[in-house]
Amino acid sequence: MTLADPTTRALTIDDVERLRDDFPILRERVNGHPLAYLDSGATSQRPRAVIDAEVDFALHYNSAVHRGAHTLAAEATDLFENARTTVASFVGVDHDEIVWTSNATEGLNLVAYAMSNASAGRGGEAAERFRLGAGDEIVVTEMEHHANLVPWQELAARTGASLRVIPLTDDGALDLAEAANVIGDRTRLVCFTHVSNVLGTVNPVERLTALAHAAGALVVLDACQSAPHRPLDLRALDVDFAAFSGHKMLGPTGVGVLYGRAELLDALPPFLTGGSMITTVTLDHAEYLPAPQRFEAGTQRVSQAIGLAAAVGYLDAVGLERIHDWEFSLGQRLVTGLADIPGIRVLGPGPGEDRAGLASFVVDDVHAHDVGQYLDELGIAVRVGHHCAQPLHRRYGITATTRASAYLYSTPDEVDAFLNAVADVRPFFGLGR
Repeated sequence: MTLADPTTRALTIDDVERLRDDFPILRERVNGHPLAYLDSGATSQRPRAVIDAEVDFALHYNSAVHRGAHTLAAEATDLFENARTTVASFVGVDHDEIVWTSNATEGLNLVAYAMSNASAGRGGEAAERFRLGAGDEIVVTEMEHHANLVPWQELAARTGASLRVIPLTDDGALDLAEAANVIGDRTRLVCFTHVSNVLGTVNPVERLTALAHAAGALVVLDACQSAPHRPLDLRALDVDFAAFSGHKMLGPTGVGVLYGRAELLDALPPFLTGGSMITTVTLDHAEYLPAPQRFEAGTQRVSQAIGLAAAVGYLDAVGLERIHDWEFSLGQRLVTGLADIPGIRVLGPGPGEDRAGLASFVVDDVHAHDVGQYLDELGIAVRVGHHCAQPLHRRYGITATTRASAYLYSTPDEVDAFLNAVADVRPFFGLGR
């Protein structure tokens, strides 16, 4: 990665073209066309630095961590724990507040199942804050990805707690007046996304967290669509838990991150047990290591964690503020361009409003899957379907949308090619402009 002037705030198109050289896959052709990859909201591409970090580990350091006494094991452990420190610093927290998971979904389920264990009486007095029962309430929002909805549905079913929902407004924002009514004295847990993966809405984390903490509730933040795209200081946001995934932020698949306040992780009982997370085991009893190791049973995803640390290093070198500003401009280009095309309905905040660098839309009388196939024939990769957010789509009376999502390596030319292609969708299917 070589930028013309990495000290300036704004990325230029020349900077982005140089960054693109770090991503081998962007030189691929699809159906005879140059690849225009506008599906980074689902999975981002990896720069050579990340690929090389995993390969280097496999070639020179591959060994189990926290187990062996030999040199390779010690070196692998150091790399693994250094990666934890790198990721912790990236989101403004301490080394021992980061738990490695397979993805954000596992991290959110970890909290939900650990709270089930606490509710069953495990964990002792320290786990009292996590115990739920009849009369307690868990609050979610109508815009959640299923990964931040279904675990809490299941937790409510297991414990007898009730699930309450903060609704959406017609323009794709959370109804904050209703949020103040939904979050109350019985609320024990408030779970919400930082940035909607469908609408691009950026939620007011501090305001929602203040409401939750005033009620004595814990906050769980889905940071999957924020950690890769904007500066993130979890300590400053004052959330209690947060989860994000490596594959959405230039990193490998198979690795995710759960953040938890140190005092909360230390009190939370484990839910996945086995080797590497214990201090003493007898035939009828086990004692567990402190966090984060108590939540990392079994052989860990070592090369993936090291790859994620390399991705974080890459993002830091480019600058999250600069990445955010570049993506914001592309997001505005997407939304403004789509709004000008007849027969297109765009979900979420409109042009000029704060939103992520993505846009989900409906083409009148053309199913999203047909839109996606048409774009794919032109080498344009987008996401189609309900994006693991069926309640959100149901709220707006639709079953599926097409989503284009940009990242630091996306260009205005790719966005314009996408917009031109979308403008031709209805004529292609004989529906006129």
